[in-house]
Amino acid sequence: MGLIKAAIGATSSVIGDQFKEYVTCPETRNDVIIQRGVVHHGSANTNPSEGVISKGSVIVVPKGMAMMIVDNGKITEFSSEEGEFTYDNSTEPSIFTGGVWNGIKDSIKKIGSRITFGGATAKDQRVYYVNIKMIPGLTFGSQQSEIVSDPNYGSVEITYNGEYSIKVDDPATLVFNVVGSMPGESLTFNDIFSSEAGNILKSKFAQKVSEAIAQLMIEKNISFNAVQAYKSEVTDKMNTLLNSDWHENYGIVVTDVALRVNASESSKERIAQIDQTKAMGNVYANNMAGTMAAASAEAMKNAANNSNGAMTGFMGMGFAQNQGANMMNAVNNTVQAGVVGVAEGPAKFCSQCGTKNVAAAKFCQNCGKEL
Repeated sequence: MGLIKAAIGATSSVIGDQFKEYVTCPETRNDVIIQRGVVHHGSANTNPSEGVISKGSVIVVPKGMAMMIVDNGKITEFSSEEGEFTYDNSTEPSIFTGGVWNGIKDSIKKIGSRITFGGATAKDQRVYYVNIKMIPGLTFGSQQSEIVSDPNYGSVEITYNGEYSIKVDDPATLVFNVVGSMPGESLTFNDIFSSEAGNILKSKFAQKVSEAIAQLMIEKNISFNAVQAYKSEVTDKMNTLLNSDWHENYGIVVTDVALRVNASESSKERIAQIDQTKAMGNVYANNMAGTMAAASAEAMKNAANNSNGAMTGFMGMGFAQNQGANMMNAVNNTVQAGVVGVAEGPAKFCSQCGTKNVAAAKFCQNCGKEL
């Protein structure tokens, strides 16, 4: 059995007269994921056999669809290349992948002839079309709040929700696992996932989102509210975490995830307090550092202008620079340690100029005289 590219026009009005059967995919909504082909019997085929695709029949593969012929429960032909093909049951099977799914042959070989169709007749040939376009707008949400360990805020209670898109990556696996147990003319994504097993899969999606959030927070060292900015990383994580449930069993992959992560009200209040404390600490540190820098600059200016002479002035300026640096370090270390004030000891007054100096000073910050 094989497919041969047909050199005819898809809109020809005499196709039905030229070929025994003409198989097409009917118009489908975007959410339809599997559609059975419609067989048109031409006037030349005066005695058509139902369930049989005759030699010389034409099968049309529209854009965005993969087509497969299932013969007595076995996938015998496949094409993801759009166009028209003539069916020849005297030739070897041929697979047109159109550069997609290099492993489709392995999938078909692995599946073999295990689709039962629920008691079909001895001779049953069917054409199925699988939507290989992206299916967007699927929603998810956490069923209850969860606790995550945040690098900036500690334990945070979060909820999450959003939308995701999927795409059929392995049509053969999908048809094998779905069509055999759910025969019909068409199946939507919701039809496939409306069963009890399907509901479990959808709930697993939300669970895997939780795992993806936790893993990205650790790997990227980011807070919960930054995860939603890593769209591609979230999508990759979801495909890795869902592989055994979604891709291996249904041939479906996730193509996009729009994620929203929210903290609970109690966590929001605590986060606001932490942010406010950090902001106040930064303001205090900046103000204290600025004040000490200005004081040190003034001291160095006074020392440089000392009337006792240039040498004494420079000695005073050097002393002031050292003292300024020491005091700046003390302030910064105090702020970083979480102390809100700097304790002052008893003062020393210079016997020469009367300037007030700190108790630990050995030289006057104004005139440079030894204290």
